[in-house]
Amino acid sequence: MKSHQSFKEKNQLPFELISDQERVLHEAYGVLKEKNMFGKKVMGTERSTFIINEEGIVVKEFRGVKSKGHVADVLEYLMG
Repeated sequence: MKSHQSFKEKNQLPFELISDQERVLHEAYGVLKEKNMFGKKVMGTERSTFIINEEGIVVKEFRGVKSKGHVADVLEYLMG
């Protein structure tokens, strides 16, 4: 997607960003959740981070994260 490419370039990310418009990965990782938005119930993505090793195995899950402080939590896990 164009917005993904722009974000990748702006932030000089050395990896590809994915888009899951069909929600296949949302279902596989269990991150599609019912949320309240302006008093209405809607389906949306639960902000989550998954650490996946070289063999493709999920070794750590951070679910329902808030952006503030999350990077520090992930770095602590990776460095610890």
